[in-house]
Amino acid sequence: MKSVALRLPHPLDERVCVDLKRHGFHGTILKGATERLVEGLAQSGFDAVICGAGQNYLSSDMLETCDSAGIKVIALASNDSERRHAANLGLYEVIDAAAPWPHIEQLLTAGPALLRDGNDAPRIPGEPRGEVIAVWGPAGAPGRTTLAIAIAAELAAEGHSVALADADTHSGSVAPTLGLLDEAPGFAAACRLAGSGSLTTAELERISERYQSPHGSFWVLTGIGRPHRWPELSGERVIATIAACREWVDYTVIDTGFCLENDDEISSDLFAPRRNAATISALREADRVVAVGSGDPVGLSRFLRAHVDLLEIIDADRVLTVINRIRSSVIGANPAAQVEQTLRRFGGIESPVLIPHDQAALDAAILAGRTLRDVAGKSAPRVAVGKLVASHILPRPAPAPRRRAKWKRREPAPTP
Repeated sequence: MKSVALRLPHPLDERVCVDLKRHGFHGTILKGATERLVEGLAQSGFDAVICGAGQNYLSSDMLETCDSAGIKVIALASNDSERRHAANLGLYEVIDAAAPWPHIEQLLTAGPALLRDGNDAPRIPGEPRGEVIAVWGPAGAPGRTTLAIAIAAELAAEGHSVALADADTHSGSVAPTLGLLDEAPGFAAACRLAGSGSLTTAELERISERYQSPHGSFWVLTGIGRPHRWPELSGERVIATIAACREWVDYTVIDTGFCLENDDEISSDLFAPRRNAATISALREADRVVAVGSGDPVGLSRFLRAHVDLLEIIDADRVLTVINRIRSSVIGANPAAQVEQTLRRFGGIESPVLIPHDQAALDAAILAGRTLRDVAGKSAPRVAVGKLVASHILPRPAPAPRRRAKWKRREPAPTP
């Protein structure tokens, strides 16, 4: 390492500067807490930046600049508030400001020690790449997140390694639904690392959270807690993150946003970030898209209108139509037959998967912050999702070879 830039409070930058020289650093040291330091980082050729973790020293603009220039960022935190700020920005290279220099140097040169969760065995190089399943639905809360979580739980229960990613740039809700902390958005951090070419399996496990379940645990890449952070989920970063997830787990389930509007048509700046790029990129990269609608007149109308836009983005043979919340109270007698007839008549959709409604089971899962399988394993929606996964997602076992019966010729009885 030849050059280090310091962006620290005054007492701290003096101490770090002295520690650098005391421990044999002979490169260039640049000190400064102004925005001019950030503006010059890309052209400066610095190898690393040591900055404070507070809002005055660490910003998303600085992280993006350093990522694009391949500059490593280490933040020194003096309190819990500064640690939360760094986590909210997706920066995990954070150390206590009072730590001795050898600890800071170890993080600066080699990175933090990363421990693998023993529940998932690492994928062997050369194995088939993991499958990606995107869950999409139109506006109106048709149950995208609930279905994505249920699918991930069913796949994990079958013994597969699974990651659930929240790529919704409008209203990510996987973390609160599962009772997980969303202070550190895992998917945004993964995208930021992917943008700098440093997203590895170890990094994915470090920035993700683990949903523990006796039926089958899985990884969770939580979404952005604040919608204004959507520029971090650019299309290129999402594609790179999905590619890394394929090498990480057997199945990646992505909860996408609802909007399929092409931002290029409403923006005069061709180089500006696109809010819907994360959703569109995830749908295009997925091996299978589960399109979910709500089983009521308004929900079906919304689904049929948006389904046309979906087919302009991906091929119809990759789409699995699922209608959620089937109940006679809003659609009349024999709701399943009426839903199938409506989809066939107005959308040309055959053989949809129908998920019955059970409000009590869904409420219990939300209240406990658990999956349907953990809270109401025998409920009708959980059973329906289990059949969906078994029949449409998991590979079907090869039929056993039929054995020809061996007939033994009966010897004629001897004549008296």
